[in-house]
Amino acid sequence: MKFKKTVVLSFSPTGGTAKVARLLAEGLAQPVEFLDVTAMAAEHDFQPGTLAVLAVPVYGGRVPEPALERIRACRGNGTPAVLAAVYGNREFEDALLELEETARNSGFVPVAGAALIAEHSIFRKVAAGRPDDKDAAAIADFAAAISARLEAAGDVGQIPAPEFPGNRPYRKFDGVPMKPKAGSACIRCGRCAAGCPVQAIPASAPDQTDTSKCITCMQCVRNCPTGARQLNKLMFVAAEAGFVAKNSARKEPKLYL
Repeated sequence: MKFKKTVVLSFSPTGGTAKVARLLAEGLAQPVEFLDVTAMAAEHDFQPGTLAVLAVPVYGGRVPEPALERIRACRGNGTPAVLAAVYGNREFEDALLELEETARNSGFVPVAGAALIAEHSIFRKVAAGRPDDKDAAAIADFAAAISARLEAAGDVGQIPAPEFPGNRPYRKFDGVPMKPKAGSACIRCGRCAAGCPVQAIPASAPDQTDTSKCITCMQCVRNCPTGARQLNKLMFVAAEAGFVAKNSARKEPKLYL
């Protein structure tokens, strides 16, 4: 199989998933088109001769619902897809399985997938600096193996479906209880509201947060120019200590062909 280009669809509130997706795309069909669907859904018809990369973060062992919504808005039209579930060195649990199901229901044909590591979006001491050079080398080798398998196949039907770990029903995840809020340093610039994936920050009142909508993706915290948006400090310090203690040991990419 030959491809005219690779189209990368990524949901990446803090940039880690997008960084991993770019590393993966570098070893696949060129040129590469990037669809950043973090802020809003974008309908897209995938055309013949295209290879798709669907890259999402992992929250609590699941794919966040807004990321799934972005994939559902697309029409895969039988396009081969490489799946990437990007997690912060804790666990990816049912995320790849959930991503595969959503991709197939949207008309994609998963041909490979990986659970890859990036810096944790909340507790940034965990997996700090990742993906690093070792990750990049593993991802490059994985991309080369995918390319070789696709090139050897006459059509997508000849490629064995990858088997991903996970369980059905998917594990329950009710979100993170901590929600970012704006402090006195807020200048009401509106950058947080414009980038919020779930419209939890009113454009007319960017110093407010609708905690019923917020998924603690940390986009607003990472992009606030004054550092006004933060999690509750006492809750964060207490939670961080336990999380770092449990999840500091390095984990390596899990690759599935």
